[in-house]
Amino acid sequence: MKTEAFGNLVDELRKAPEVALFSHVSPDGDCIGSMLAIGLALEKLGKRVEFYNPDPVPKNLTFLSGASRIKPWREGMFLPQALLFVDCADLQRANVEDGQIPVQATCLNLDHHISNQNFGHVNAVDPEAAATGELAYDLVRRLGVRLDQGMAENLYTAILTDTGSFQYGNTTARTHQVAAELLAEGIEFIRIHHQIFDQKPLAQVRLLERALSSLELFADGKLGIMVLSIADFAASGAEDALSEGFINHVRTIEGVEAAVLLREVEAGKVKAGLRSNLWLDVNVIASRFRGGGHKRAAGCTIQASLADAKSLILAAIEEALQIGRSH
Repeated sequence: MKTEAFGNLVDELRKAPEVALFSHVSPDGDCIGSMLAIGLALEKLGKRVEFYNPDPVPKNLTFLSGASRIKPWREGMFLPQALLFVDCADLQRANVEDGQIPVQATCLNLDHHISNQNFGHVNAVDPEAAATGELAYDLVRRLGVRLDQGMAENLYTAILTDTGSFQYGNTTARTHQVAAELLAEGIEFIRIHHQIFDQKPLAQVRLLERALSSLELFADGKLGIMVLSIADFAASGAEDALSEGFINHVRTIEGVEAAVLLREVEAGKVKAGLRSNLWLDVNVIASRFRGGGHKRAAGCTIQASLADAKSLILAAIEEALQIGRSH
């Protein structure tokens, strides 16, 4: 990321009396934790802050400081001059269209996705960061705000979840350095781990049972796919957010390079989560379906039936695996 862009973002936030923060649909720990930490820091500077997300906060993240204040933004609601989009590769990820942003507003973009569209007036984007939480930590420091425990827990959660508890390949020495500095603030990291990973609703376990029963391997065992239909969600009593993390059950199967979870969110609309282990660039594959993310973790939405979406993804990944083997 260019330090000039980061400095410009800090300057815009410092001079803004009011800031609206947006994060992406199907929120995860990184977007929620980063957004909340930044917003709470801005409030310490005396600014009025609003937090927006199109979807409910996942139950395992409701313990975060400020989480109860997050609400959906609807067209026609007042927007201040400064709008900060956190962990969003494009405006649509926040369920916002370009035409809905007031002409006089300054659009600020803080993100770490390699697929970011640089849609803001100021784009502080660093694909080398393991999580947007790392950038949010730097931003809070640059604003000159002293971290309190709530902000530190939010940032730790952001980094913890987007690195898979520091297991994913995006984890760097810098990641551990930031985590260590957050731990030094006295956060209860054991409680955070317990809240995020060890408290599963029965509906989530039942949904996982259905996902695992759908598991199929392709490409000589290098590709694993699970699918969840609307009927699966209804039968288990689980909402979409409870499928978070299911894809890792596929990714950890011996010999699997690419893992896919397909979720039918409505008739003719399927969300695909893509993961890889060592070499496959799933961001490239997701971009073929107007999605994106990172080299090892990406996603997209396919306007098709569940069966057709599966066929499309299967063909694209098998082709990519074949090309990879031949080079």
